[in-house]
Amino acid sequence: MIGRLALGGTGLAAFLAACIDAGVRPTGSVESADSADQVLIGMSTQLTDKGVLRSFVEADTAYLYQNPQYMDLRRFTVRMLDGQGNLQSTLTAERGRYESLTGKLDARGNVVVVSPDGRKLMTEHLIYDKTANQISSDSTFRYDGTDGTLSGNGFLSDIDFKNVQVRQPRGTQRGRGILLPGQ
Repeated sequence: MIGRLALGGTGLAAFLAACIDAGVRPTGSVESADSADQVLIGMSTQLTDKGVLRSFVEADTAYLYQNPQYMDLRRFTVRMLDGQGNLQSTLTAERGRYESLTGKLDARGNVVVVSPDGRKLMTEHLIYDKTANQISSDSTFRYDGTDGTLSGNGFLSDIDFKNVQVRQPRGTQRGRGILLPGQ
């Protein structure tokens, strides 16, 4: 009887240990919005405008909302093309919201935009407005170009970063200098 009790006690101890053992735990969790119509992991898509390929979008996770027609993107990259299919720039960010109807992209978290010729824009928040053909930021930013650097506490610019309005600008200029209005 003692042998059976000892064996039974060992079995009970093993069973209880198995119940207490936490096993493998997930290292993170996926933030799933309750109202998302679709959740895509490892999403990749192409965006067109009037039948012309304009960008490639890749995201670790995308939450799609059909009725308001927008995508909530996580850890994503957008490669933007011109009308001839040439790469204009590559944008990476932690999070973003792309509205299908307006073509507006609101990128947040370690936003970096790089052009093929090496120009680079870095900020925490960037808005691309397709309708206005503008980019803007309400956050501090740094722009490294071929002619110098520019930084400030926010900006509004055309898509080519040629006509720029900067709040509290700072920067350096290489080469021929800056042409002020009226000169």
